[in-house]
Amino acid sequence: MLPYQPVNVLTSQLVNLSTMVYQYVVTLKNQNNRYIDILGLLLSIFSIVCFTLELLRSPNVSLAYLLGAVAVLGFVVFNLTQQAKKRKVYYSRALLIAGLVWMKMPYFSWLLFVFVMLALLEYQAKYATEIGFSDNEVVINTLFKKRYLWTQFSNIVLRDGLITLDFSNNHILQREVEDDEDDDADEDEFNEYCHHQLVKHHNEAPGGS
Repeated sequence: MLPYQPVNVLTSQLVNLSTMVYQYVVTLKNQNNRYIDILGLLLSIFSIVCFTLELLRSPNVSLAYLLGAVAVLGFVVFNLTQQAKKRKVYYSRALLIAGLVWMKMPYFSWLLFVFVMLALLEYQAKYATEIGFSDNEVVINTLFKKRYLWTQFSNIVLRDGLITLDFSNNHILQREVEDDEDDDADEDEFNEYCHHQLVKHHNEAPGGS
């Protein structure tokens, strides 16, 4: 993970990541977010229904079922509100609470381990890939950082929210980038910077013109 303070999707500010300075950082859209959110929502609703049914069946009011149903419902409502505002949501807290309540349920108690595991993995699964562009290299920040020289690319362009990295070996990486209304730099500035670096490094390479 690249250690830096949060920045815009595309920024022209110098960003110091460890000992390397990146002129631009581009954040790619995580294609799995929608499916992870749907899974979290379905599991939360399933838990609310089961807790409520068990609460109604019990001769005495179970505080665990009551608090669990209310708490998980609260997180669901909050997340749906945030999603309507196009903001990121996380179901990990709802899943952790639901998991603890499932431990007390007369059936499916093993769901505790499933819910806890999913809650712990949610942040990692939703981690957005970032690409850092410096004067010396391009770093793709996935689970393991991948470093590339500018000479390993024939073209890099960002257009209409879509970034294309055209490698010299004819491999192409094309992904949507996160939309941020507060971007400090526009696409033309970024493309001009990349073009300049590509020409510079290819000319400096052995055999370059």
